[in-house]
Amino acid sequence: QVQLVESGGGLVQAGGSLRLSCAASGRTFSRYAMAWFRQAPGAEREWVARISWSTDRTDYADSVKGRFTISRDNAKNTVYLQMNSLKPEDTAVYYCAAQRVAGRPYDYWGQGTQVTVSS
Repeated sequence: QVQLVESGGGLVQAGGSLRLSCAASGRTFSRYAMAWFRQAPGAEREWVARISWSTDRTDYADSVKGRFTISRDNAKNTVYLQMNSLKPEDTAVYYCAAQRVAGRPYDYWGQGTQVTVSS
């Protein structure tokens, strides 16, 4: 069992930066690939970024590539999302998720943290 708790969301002006954190409980955190998703009001949930369990592979949605960076610290059971050059269209609730087997549905989800980017 893995529990995920996001933090770091808030209100920021366009062009600004935020760093989201996702703290995981459980001793098997390092065995999971981790990802960030987001959901804007009235929109479907959107995948944002993913990092493999070993940190040797990261992937990004085209909409955030070059602006967002996903990273993890397995010793701290934490995954991060550094968001730079934020745009109003980045406004959403951001969720972290854990995936045990690549290609399978994500096994665990956090409760989400709100990010609001003002123009």
